[in-house]
Amino acid sequence: MPGDISVSFEFFPPKSEKMENQLWEAITELAPLDPSFVSVTYGAGGSTRERTHATVARIARETALVPAAHLTCVGASKAEIAEIADQYWEAGVRHIVALRGDPPAGAGTRFEPHPQGYASAAELVGGLKARHDFEISVAAYPEVHPEAVSAEADLDNLKRKFDAGASRAITQFFFSTDAWFRFIDRALAAGITAPILPGIMPVTSFAAIRRMSANTLIPPEMEAMFEGLDERPGPRALVSAVAAADLCRRLYAGGVRDFHFYTLNKAEQAYAICHLLGLRPKP
Repeated sequence: MPGDISVSFEFFPPKSEKMENQLWEAITELAPLDPSFVSVTYGAGGSTRERTHATVARIARETALVPAAHLTCVGASKAEIAEIADQYWEAGVRHIVALRGDPPAGAGTRFEPHPQGYASAAELVGGLKARHDFEISVAAYPEVHPEAVSAEADLDNLKRKFDAGASRAITQFFFSTDAWFRFIDRALAAGITAPILPGIMPVTSFAAIRRMSANTLIPPEMEAMFEGLDERPGPRALVSAVAAADLCRRLYAGGVRDFHFYTLNKAEQAYAICHLLGLRPKP
């Protein structure tokens, strides 16, 4: 691979000192690959609000990386979200990943907007853009959001987010290139021309991937590839890196040049995949 790609990485805020050390080791190892941005997730119902802010602010303060802070509609009024947005702006953060968000554990299975809050990601994007001139990324679903009534309704929702001011979309992870290219064809037909980045999830536990998949197709050949490896982390990591790199190669052959990696705060697999794709550290 010629290495003419752009990458970005997602991290989650640490819950302990040990996890914080692991996070910063991952950031340090991946930073030389010159990512276009690095994002930090936001727990359901704002459960990691302070830790997300602390992590994003530290990235902005101590590194040359471009941090992007996740922000959701769940459990917050418009005034609270405006306050959070102001804090990010003051910390030098100019990129937000705006999401509707999932309900916190024990709060039911469906999203319920805060009485004084935003009812959708599109509304959140509009509110953030009115507050500050953020660069905003949003979510997209190649195989349709599990709560969407139809693929068309899901695409209409994505279009509303772009119409509200979003700069790009980052997709939920997927393993079928056919699903990706069908989705991109439908998006283009709907008039969506903004960048859509494929979200790449290296397999760290195949059992966990099955639990998280919802509408995501797991191809039979992938099932066979990871059979018996959940209790063998070393071989699984090697197979996972090669499988993800192969997925990226097929996307590259179809014209994709920007990739977003869900790192789970572990650098080795993401670094190996980028290396297989021809990316090398910048001096």
